[in-house]
Amino acid sequence: MTDFAQIKYDVADGIATITLHRPEKMNAYTRVMMQEMIDAFDLVDGDDDVRAVIVTGHGEKAFCAGADLTPDDGGQVFSSGDEVADLSDPRGRDSGGRMTLRIFQCKKPVIGAINGVAVGVGATMQLPMDFRLASKTARYGFVFARRGIVPEAASSWFLPRLVGMQQAMEWCMTGRVFDAQEALDGGLVRSLHEPGELLDAARALAREIADNTAPVSVAMTRAMLWRLSAANHPMEAHKIDSRAIYRRSRSGDAKEGIASFLKKRDPVYPDRVSADMPDFYPWWDKAEYS
Repeated sequence: MTDFAQIKYDVADGIATITLHRPEKMNAYTRVMMQEMIDAFDLVDGDDDVRAVIVTGHGEKAFCAGADLTPDDGGQVFSSGDEVADLSDPRGRDSGGRMTLRIFQCKKPVIGAINGVAVGVGATMQLPMDFRLASKTARYGFVFARRGIVPEAASSWFLPRLVGMQQAMEWCMTGRVFDAQEALDGGLVRSLHEPGELLDAARALAREIADNTAPVSVAMTRAMLWRLSAANHPMEAHKIDSRAIYRRSRSGDAKEGIASFLKKRDPVYPDRVSADMPDFYPWWDKAEYS
């Protein structure tokens, strides 16, 4: 286990678990937590033995009660606190967005196990996760308009893609807190669970991915679905699909996938995310694909 101050990071049987851990503050978000979350996702991506990551909160009361607004503990959680004349200055960047963008860039599947209250950044930090499972006692709130600010953590990009524009508008414009059933009905979460069964359900989903799929294929699938669903034309997806199918069909993973299927045995995929991503990845950083 790696030591952190405001989160816990554990790896067992190929599954990493990141636990927000400020029990005295309902796991409220700070800049320290932001940096530790970023560092934890760096560990996830750097460890080929990690096949999936679960993010949850300590206890059954709160996943994350939003940003810690008390001066002693949170202080200027939304930015560095420095006065800036130029709004493009990196010191003015939203700390929630820095974290969600790091989650977005992750190469492993990310599963949120939302164990309780999740408001403000506690709600928006979940949006770049691939699955959100919630306790039946969870409560959500995109409360920014009720605090005199606006949605952060790049949620104006993520939320409408997950739940549609009308639902995103309603939740953000009213700023009201709503229950887990409404979150499920609105498409924000995948499933609801009894509090004592939530982590087991998240681990079962992580296990299904880890035991049956090729890690490089999962990393590519995650990047393709998140990025290409927002492309301006399906031809952009076709370009990347074509390159990815061509490269992956000639990989050791594809040979193993076919052999294990024909021999009716569990697959043992040889390729690793750290070394065997296709040569055109990350395509979004390359001029020929822009």
